[in-house]
Amino acid sequence: METVLEPFWQRFLPAIDDEIQSILASDDDDYRLYYGMMAYHLGWVDESFRPRQERAGKRIRPLICLLICDAAGGEWQQALPAAAAIELLHNFSLIHDDIEDDSVTRRGRTTVWTLWGIPQAINAGDSMFALAYHALTRLSQTLIPAPSVAQIWQIFTEACIRLTKGQHLDMLFEGQDDVSVEAYLKMIGGKTAALLAATAEIGAIVGGANRETQLHCEAYGRNVGLAFQAYDDILGVWGDEEKTGKSTASDILARKKTLPILYAMGQSSELRAHLARPEIDVERVVQLMDSAGAKDFALETARQYSDAAVAHLEAAQPAGEAGAALRHLTAELIRRRS
Repeated sequence: METVLEPFWQRFLPAIDDEIQSILASDDDDYRLYYGMMAYHLGWVDESFRPRQERAGKRIRPLICLLICDAAGGEWQQALPAAAAIELLHNFSLIHDDIEDDSVTRRGRTTVWTLWGIPQAINAGDSMFALAYHALTRLSQTLIPAPSVAQIWQIFTEACIRLTKGQHLDMLFEGQDDVSVEAYLKMIGGKTAALLAATAEIGAIVGGANRETQLHCEAYGRNVGLAFQAYDDILGVWGDEEKTGKSTASDILARKKTLPILYAMGQSSELRAHLARPEIDVERVVQLMDSAGAKDFALETARQYSDAAVAHLEAAQPAGEAGAALRHLTAELIRRRS
């Protein structure tokens, strides 16, 4: 059955990709690899730069930006430069994350650095960062008031800073044994939630919403990001592998500092000692986490963020079919089950 979201997928996604492709377009063959690596990462081409038939990606962040703009009564086409900038910024962070995390695959495909080397991949990520700002310059070609454009630039820049601060903490925590739950939530507030918060607020600004509504949208996006990450952490230990496509042992074996693992470590000295061993008994670790109430704690945390996201979304009063689609998308993102 077609969901209320599907017509917006069909309408918005091609427009988003067209906007990004126009920013990455070049007829200079000297830069074939330069733009090809970015096109590969974005899912448009294979490693030989041949077009792919599969859908390139969900584009969740730009989709939220356009939906909020539309639901606020604005012209969603005016938000396309900002939506493209948001997607480029997000993918800059992913290319660099893959290098920093030594990840050889992303979305089931070989990562950019694995195919073309770390130096070129770093430059591809840097290029996406620069091109994200280039995309924002197109806002001046729309009918968006100049003060609103300036406000969007400030929000976008602050999101960039919070995003990289979050990544800094994430890498720092890898070498620390005493990371608190509070520190972890601060980290994901930057790495995961900051860009979603900016995405929603920018969509409201372009849509012409008043400042109170803009702030509700910002809080909505921030809480969606926090809830999504909390649920993702739960699925990383107790999820259905057939549905998630990810082993429930991988986070534990990698000694990742996720929300339920950190909570359980704070409650159980036996778990801390076990995770410090060279060999990890995954089944025993899960037993200790269950005894510590880690799943219940993480679920309650995720629910609190989910409830806050829904409350702020309703306070923003998104209207029309776009509002209904936004509510549906939100439910898909944060009403996840393990």
